Order: sequence, then structure tokens, then C-alpha cells
Amino acid sequence: MATQREEDAAEYLKKHNIIELLDNLSGMLFFHRPEKPREFLIEQLEQLKISQQTGMKGPNLFNNANLDAVFGILDPTNQKHITFAQYKQALMTLGIKDINECPDGANEDRISHETFKTEAMQGIQRCSATYEQLRTCL
Repeated sequence: MATQREEDAAEYLKKHNIIELLDNLSGMLFFHRPEKPREFLIEQLEQLKISQQTGMKGPNLFNNANLDAVFGILDPTNQKHITFAQYKQALMTLGIKDINECPDGANEDRISHETFKTEAMQGIQRCSATYEQLRTCL
């Protein structure tokens, strides 16, 4: 059973989206791997603050070319499909947590390139939406 102090701490973290903020910052840190991580994190927080003030959209770490490259790594023989397990692992590696468990092709264990990109972009957009929510909490 949680103490009042633990409950208060959990409520504070939830109210201010602290876990989401740290998840986003960690993801950017691991993706970019800067030489000076502290300065990089400060810069990201400053950019978040600027986006809050200007209404600018949040960062998007991956684009279509990146997703094509990820799919190509998973499909080196160019079969034009990957397994459901590969699809799921790739999306988790991209930082997408709420994965569609029944995408087109899942029943046949053949996820097409197009389905992979669609699901990945939707997941990335949901992550960006989390970033947008964070702007309002600063």
C-alpha cells in the first residue's frame, strides 16, 4: 500500500507529465548521442519552451527515409514484408509504446512495407502529440 507521500509524488508526476517529458528527452538523447549530453538536454528544454511561446510544432525524429531504411534492414532480401515480431520490435525500438496489435497482414505474419510505415508514422505522431502536451506544462 502506497503512503500519502508516494501518492502525492505520483500525482505530481502525472499532473505535470514528467514521465512523458523524461521519456521524450531520453529518446532524443539516445537518438542523437551528443558529445555534451547536458548541454543537449538544456537545448531541448529551451526549444520546448520556445515552441510553447511560438506555437511551433515539436520535433520529429524519424521521416519516411528513416522508416524505409529501418524496413530495409528488417527485409534484406527485399521480400516486401516482415514478420509481426519484427514489426513489433522495430516500433518498440523507435520508441512507440502503444503498438497496433492487429495491423494489416498480422494474421498472415506478413507486414507490408506500406503497413509498417503507416503504423510507424502514426505512432511517431502520437509521440509528437505527447510532446505538444508537454509544452503546456512548462
